[in-house]
Amino acid sequence: MKIEIFEACCGSGMYDLVLRVAGQSGAAPEVARSTDPLEAVSRGILRTPALVIDGRVMCAGRTPKQEEIAVWLAGGQS
Repeated sequence: MKIEIFEACCGSGMYDLVLRVAGQSGAAPEVARSTDPLEAVSRGILRTPALVIDGRVMCAGRTPKQEEIAVWLAGGQS
């Protein structure tokens, strides 16, 4: 599983949140963070923060709740 987090340069805390949820769930995803707005736009992301799992934008423009991230990491959708 590959997780990509797109944040503004000041960060949103999503990176730490995703790492914490992944650790609690026992998942070991590859997690990458980008603060480059051009990279986000090239991926079709117009608002940050954004969370992408295996190439699919799961959330953009807000930091998801811990419970949402846990569901997504388990392979569910919401």
